[in-house]
Amino acid sequence: MKLFKTAGGIVLEHEQQYYIPGTDWDTLINREKLYTYLKSSLEAFEKLSPGAVVAFQNSPLLPPIDSQEVWAAGVTYLRSRDARMEESKESGGATFYDKVYVAERPELFFKSLPHRVAGSGQKVYIRKDSKWDVPEPELALYINSKGNIQAYTVGNDMSSRSIEGENPLYLPQAKTYERSAAIGPCLYIPELPISPDANIHMKIIRGNATVFEGTIQISQMKRTLPELAGFLFREMDFPTGVFLMTGTCLVPDNDFTLQVNDTVSITIDHIGTLTNVVGYRL
Repeated sequence: MKLFKTAGGIVLEHEQQYYIPGTDWDTLINREKLYTYLKSSLEAFEKLSPGAVVAFQNSPLLPPIDSQEVWAAGVTYLRSRDARMEESKESGGATFYDKVYVAERPELFFKSLPHRVAGSGQKVYIRKDSKWDVPEPELALYINSKGNIQAYTVGNDMSSRSIEGENPLYLPQAKTYERSAAIGPCLYIPELPISPDANIHMKIIRGNATVFEGTIQISQMKRTLPELAGFLFREMDFPTGVFLMTGTCLVPDNDFTLQVNDTVSITIDHIGTLTNVVGYRL
């Protein structure tokens, strides 16, 4: 099942049929056994007419978030560890990334409040005071208020590698700014946990040329998804749940940096494609 959020309301897709769940976003998603609830409620939901389906398919999407915070995990893939060590070697911070990759405790950091999050089709930003900027394609979890993973979406953890590489203490500035996070296009709500064989694919287009393209399976992640969720909930409460990006492995070469008007498309099997154009905050 997939839940979409639009300016016109919430739409549930199941087996090529479309429904209106008829409640607010936070109440709808923040429950135990979300898949079971939605499946058992289909007959009670209003079904979209053919005309309404066409209107929905042509309407802009909003990020599938309401009051939830967005958090992120770092250095969960070997390639990410190597990239972080490379960018921070001159500052002397490389050893931190090596140690956290093998440590029991993962790196977790606050990423965004909901009003700063972009949806598919909306712009993401790069910082004007940064010289080296990259997208970070990630599987993102929706975890309910009880700490249980209920759904998945595509995440883009935009990052200033030059600022983080200058000093690890600059991580909040490298990671948290207007439109530094994007999630979408929907919430994917399966009956069983997402397959570890699911692929994450990213393509970056500049003009008419593809300047980066890569694919990785989420099975390459060193940590498990429940492990990351468990650490996030150790000493914090999230009354309406929370989104957690789970780390990246698709890291462009060190001579690559994003430019304004680049298009970043991230696809995860079963979920869909999150597409954003790069810009500056006005």
